[in-house]
Formats: sequence, C-alpha cells, structure tokens
Amino acid sequence: MAGILDSVDQRTQLVGENRLEILMFRLSGRQQFAINVFKVQEVVQLPKLTLMPHRHRYVCGVINLRGQTLPVIDLSQAIGLRPLIPDERSTIIVTEYNRSVQAFLVGGVDRILNLNWESILPPPGSAGRQHYLTAITKVEEQLVEIIDVEKVLAEIVPYNTKISSEHLDDPVLKRAYGREVLLVDDSSVALAQLRETLTQLGLKMHTASDGLKGLKLLKSWADEGEVLTDKLLMVFTDAEMPEMDGYRLTTEIRNDPRLRDLYVVLHTSLSGSFNQAMVQKVGCNDFLSKFQPERLVEVIRERLLLDQAS
Repeated sequence: MAGILDSVDQRTQLVGENRLEILMFRLSGRQQFAINVFKVQEVVQLPKLTLMPHRHRYVCGVINLRGQTLPVIDLSQAIGLRPLIPDERSTIIVTEYNRSVQAFLVGGVDRILNLNWESILPPPGSAGRQHYLTAITKVEEQLVEIIDVEKVLAEIVPYNTKISSEHLDDPVLKRAYGREVLLVDDSSVALAQLRETLTQLGLKMHTASDGLKGLKLLKSWADEGEVLTDKLLMVFTDAEMPEMDGYRLTTEIRNDPRLRDLYVVLHTSLSGSFNQAMVQKVGCNDFLSKFQPERLVEVIRERLLLDQAS
C-alpha cells in the first residue's frame, strides 16, 4: 500500500465530477469500513509503540514515524466495537484531518475504490455505531460503512467554539447580526461547531446535510423569487458528502445564473494545500479548515467588508 496517494494533479481530476476514492479496511470483525483516500497519507505496519500515562482510553500510545510523534487511535474501540490488540503485525492508517496528523489502528486494509458520490448514501439511523458513520455504500453487494472520523477525533480532543471578546466587539462583525447563511455538511459534529460559533455573531442559519439537499434548497428560494445574494451572506460547504460533494455543489451554483454570485466557502477537514487547488478549480471564494473559530470569524469579516465595498 506504499503508493496509496497519487499526486495532487491526479487527485484533482475527481473534483467537480462528483467522485471520490475510498480506502476499505476491517476492524475487529468481518464488517467493511472506509474513509476518503484524500485524508490518508500512508498505510504502514505499526512501528514501536510507546505507552503514555493518562492517555485517552481510545489512544493505544504514540509512535515515531519519520521524526514525527503521532498518537495511535484504536478505531474499533472508538466507534464502540471490540478493542484491537496492537502487536508487531498490526496495520495503521496515517491520516491528516484539520491540519493534525494521527494514526488509526485497524484490523487490516483491503483496497482502494473509485466511486460516484451518488452511490454514497446517508446512514440509516442513529443507533449503535451508526452514530459514528457519515455514510454507507455497497460494494459487490456488501455494505461498507464510512466512518465519521471528525466525531471520533472530537471525542478525544474536544473542539473549541468560543470567539474572543476582541472579535465580538469588532464593529464590522456587528453587522453580521441577523444576516443569513447556509451550512452544508453531513457531519453533525461540524454543523454543531459552526452553529455554536456563528450563534455568537447573531447569524441566522439554514442547514443541509449534503450538497444535493443544499442545491435544492437554494433553487427553491430562487424559484420563489428570492434574490439569493440579498438573502444569504454566504454559503459554507463541506467537501465530501453523500449524493453530491461540495465541489460539485459549487460547480452547480456557478452554472445557475440565479445562484452564481453567491459567496461560497469550502469548509473542510481535508488538507489545505489540496483544497487551495480545489478552490481555484471549482470557483469557491475561500477555503477554511474545520474547527478554527477565530479563522472562521475572519472569513466572515472579510465577506462583510466586501459587502460594504460593493
């Protein structure tokens, strides 16, 4: 699996085509799980594991990988399954989420598949481990569960949503009060973070759990005669979502004369260097890594200044 990642140029070919690549793996049983390949740096055999005192119960220990110290998280235990026992034959998936790098202990890696987002569906319910899924799909008639890694990480290191008093006293940001925004994300954790932060600015929020629902909502407003640039200050969209991803959503917005002037911010846990390329390709106005309340506020401030200048 050493060649698991392609170059940025090759990966960007999927963008705007509503496609994704998933890495399939097993945990403590026969069930197949997956995460987006875009989040994966490499798949390797577990190096020497060092135990740490007072570590979170999901953290097996830390490793040194090419000079970088990384936590190793038992992904099976984190989503409510039987814990894995690490040994010298164990496999880890090294990932980057929200500008942090970590390793996930897994039972074994299967393969990489290229799929269409239309074949990726929301999970059927919220009971049991479904609480830790963002989506499901079927591969060769077998159910594959796509894990909400953001939720797992938020339980280990809780995110911060507090805005500083300096920002709250900013006269520019005070103009956000009562303005409307659309939040499009399939992760309940990410939506909660956005809500908790934006509520402090007095913004009114509309939400959609995937790009297709977000697009339908925008078009319904336009069909009712709403001028979308007057109604919405901006749209925040995740990158990877069931049925329609954020890149395709942005492309569809730019192709509709009634929507094309909306201010769209890509709000995602994917790596910054990759997403800067995506912003340019699909026509987003800005890019923002998740769980950065201060940077989120700066993006809103920049938008309000543009609104004032126009």
